[in-house]
Order: sequence, then C-alpha cells, then structure tokens
Amino acid sequence: MTADAGDPETDLEDLEEIDELDAGAPDIDEGRYLYCIVRADEGADFETDGVDGEPVSIVAVDGIGAVVHACDEIYDSADLTQVKRWLVRHQTVVDEAGETFGTPIPFQFDTILRGDDDDVREWLREESATLERALTELAAHWEYRVEVVETEPIGDEALLERDERLRELDAKIDDAGEGEGFLLEKQYEQRLTELQRARRESLSDDLQGRLADVSREVHALERSPNAAVGTVAGSEATDGETLCRLTLLAHEEDEGAIGSVLDDVAAAPGLEVRFSGPWPPYTFAPELGGNEDT
Repeated sequence: MTADAGDPETDLEDLEEIDELDAGAPDIDEGRYLYCIVRADEGADFETDGVDGEPVSIVAVDGIGAVVHACDEIYDSADLTQVKRWLVRHQTVVDEAGETFGTPIPFQFDTILRGDDDDVREWLREESATLERALTELAAHWEYRVEVVETEPIGDEALLERDERLRELDAKIDDAGEGEGFLLEKQYEQRLTELQRARRESLSDDLQGRLADVSREVHALERSPNAAVGTVAGSEATDGETLCRLTLLAHEEDEGAIGSVLDDVAAAPGLEVRFSGPWPPYTFAPELGGNEDT
C-alpha cells in the first residue's frame, strides 16, 4: 500500500478542468476571503500567509471562528498555473488551521464575504446554529481517499479456469468456420468484459463494506480512465487500471483500522492501494458558499 500527501481538492485532474474564473463578477470595495470555520475563542492566535501572500487571521464569536484575510477583489485569472498556486495555498491554510484547532469546515476557493470583520461576526451569529452543528458532528473526523489499481491484470487463462461459459466459447471457436468463429470471438470478448466488470464491482463492494465497518461514511467516486494513476499533486504516476476510487469519513482514532483493511487488499497479487489523508472533510462538510462573493 502506498500513501500520498496530496489533497482531494487539488488533484491535477480537477485543476485542469478550470479555464478561468468568472470575469463578470462585481467589484468588492471591502471583503473578507473565507478559508474555513474552526473552534476558536475571541483573540485566538493564528498567523500564516494566505492566497497571494495575504496575512491570515481569525474572527471569532462565541467559540466559533472564521479563518480569513482582508481583500478587495476576487481571485480571477486565465492563467491556470496561477490558479493552481492559489488553490494549493488556500488548502494549505485550511490544513494548517486543522492542525491548530481541530477538524475545520472548509469553504470553497474564492468564497468572499462582503464587509469587514464586524460583518463576519454578524454572519457567524446568524449561522451559529448551522456552524455549531457541523463542527460538533465532524469533530475529530477526517476525510481519506482510497484508490485500488490493478497493476497486473488477470490473464485469459486464469479467467478460463474460473468460468464455464468462457471455456465453452473457447472450445467452439477452435472447431468453428471463419464466419461463425468471428461471432464466437465477439461473444468471447464480451464475456471477458463481463467477468472483468463483475470482478471490479465485487472488489469495490467488498472493500466498501469492510471500510464501512471502521468508518462513518464511505462513498464511491467516479473511476478514473485506463491511464496512469497517481493524479494526486506531488505523487508519482503508476501504470495500471483503476478498479475503484472511494472517499471516506472516519474518526481519527480509526485510521489504524482503515490501514489494516487496506493492507489486506494490497497483499493480493497484482493490486496496489493508494491511500491519502487525513484531510479536512471537503466532501462531507456542508456547503458554505460557492466560487463567488457571498
């Protein structure tokens, strides 16, 4: 099993889908760029560099804090490299806040609240019930990503031994004429595809079930195409076919149990398990704004 230090929100496959941000957004005279919500008292100390090097601070009310920096415009660029830098820095701040204060509730990139710190405090008071519930439910829980890759596919001979229908078609092909043989070969390939799909689904279902026993939530993600995996930023690519991709929400005390389940899968010949996390619960947190000013 291999572990990566990438982040679900900064996968290169996601970043490449960004052409540019909304250039038609209105100007902002004064605003606060929002990174995440954390448990923090008034006067809590948290200093780091944010997007574009802006100084980050915390605005807190009644034990709930917003990690912010002052801004007067949205972060809009047609330069994909620049957008990547902004995204990575945004999530680095969220990660640092999580290390300092515990599980954060992250905002999407470029979420901006119009106004100053007092307006942030007013918003925190208005949303206190929702934020309190989310912080309580997600406390000490983190997101993990799992990808299972078949690096050595099962050959036809192994599948022939396992499947009677495949053996029947193989025997008929040897005795068939050219025309009938062509049709039988088509059926043979179709059966191979069915068996491979069934194996993939069986493995994914079994893994989801086992991870569900040691996690709070498990969800399947879209399977990446037949290409090199390792799209997580900073990781090395590995040739092979992705059999399944999962995201799970788990308590920090259950990370060892998750690792044991994945070690069992990785021990199977021809399989590699890629495991990343813990990360702030990007997938499981309530949506608090979008990619525009709030």
